[in-house]
Amino acid sequence: MIAEDLRVRVRSVQRWRRMRDEDGPRALRSQPPASLPRLSEKQFAQLGREPAKGPAAHGWED
Repeated sequence: MIAEDLRVRVRSVQRWRRMRDEDGPRALRSQPPASLPRLSEKQFAQLGREPAKGPAAHGWED
């Protein structure tokens, strides 16, 4: 089954087929992100460092 091979839901495959049938193969091209990231580069860098601090640093029991 296509959905199993692609590890997606059957509904996704159905939606893709409908898009292709209505608008042709161009309808299946990748789309750019719908919006810009909300985090700055500095915030992304900080977020990447947080897991190394461990759960206790974030208020969770170790």
